[in-house]
Amino acid sequence: MAGIDALAAEIARELNRYSNLVEEDLEASKKEIADDLKDELKQTSPKDTGSYRKGWRVKKVGNKLVVHNKTDYQLTHLLEKGHAKRGGGRVAAKVHIQPAEQRAIENYLEKVEQAIRQ
Repeated sequence: MAGIDALAAEIARELNRYSNLVEEDLEASKKEIADDLKDELKQTSPKDTGSYRKGWRVKKVGNKLVVHNKTDYQLTHLLEKGHAKRGGGRVAAKVHIQPAEQRAIENYLEKVEQAIRQ
């Protein structure tokens, strides 16, 4: 029975080491993807005065990283979805967040798969 207990302890130790390595890789990937998303949004955002474009930041909330616009957060929904004009009619949407978000999700999933395989 001592041999089985030792084997079980060794397997548990290796699984713990593996999960720690995967967790470290995922944390690094999360930071890298968030920074890439922020940079992409800075490049693809509409530029009128430049304040909106320059306002993208990465903020840590709990164990999550949130990419948000710190300076002109009110404009994100209006620009992404379009809005009604004061005199009637609508302003066309300038979709720039959704494509960047989809690329970030795909890149993160690839990084997760790589971290698990290594």
